[in-house]
Amino acid sequence: MCNIYSQTKSQDAICQEFDDLVDDGEVLEDVTGNLPSQPGIYPDHAAPILRRSATGLRLSMARWGMPTPPQFLDGKRTDPGVTNIRNLASPHWRRWLGVEQRCLVPFTSFSEFDSRPGAPRNHPVWFALGQDRPLACFAGIWTDWTSVRKLKEGPVTATLFGFLTCAPNREVERIHPKAMPVILTRPEDWRRWLIAPMAEALTLQRPLPNGELEIVSEGAREDAA
Repeated sequence: MCNIYSQTKSQDAICQEFDDLVDDGEVLEDVTGNLPSQPGIYPDHAAPILRRSATGLRLSMARWGMPTPPQFLDGKRTDPGVTNIRNLASPHWRRWLGVEQRCLVPFTSFSEFDSRPGAPRNHPVWFALGQDRPLACFAGIWTDWTSVRKLKEGPVTATLFGFLTCAPNREVERIHPKAMPVILTRPEDWRRWLIAPMAEALTLQRPLPNGELEIVSEGAREDAA
């Protein structure tokens, strides 16, 4: 499963990409602060998400990892969160599939560990839409939640996010045959994920077409290109 990704575009570049999603009378509000380049985003790290707001769209920061289903927390003192979500029939996840809880997670590349025979253990392979790492989005969900993420923090209320996964396409399957993130590359699909009724939006939980991803780096824990 994808547990490292990068987002290296500037705030201005991200906002320009999303500008066409703003309808007349709406605004795109950027509350991320001074957003740095993020060549390596790990679970529980803060990263930007785009979601609906009362005035239009909001680009804000959230921690990567949705609340864990309670049956998996018995005997545990912390909930580190669930980063990748596939079983959307589960009531635990369906409560966050409405329009108000969907989000887009901008990224420039993502990593899967290499499962090819003879590959080094935990060898990251980075995928992107091209060598120039154009911006794309994961189909995500978000919530505000109170939990103990780390013992040293104690209970905290935080905005959390995760993104959907699906069967892998040809390029990812060669490296990681179990799953890949749900990737949206077109503004019309970004809009559909943010505003369409649930049944229509969930048709987007599908592999990216073969040939639209390529390996852009191997072995590094970050993708700074």
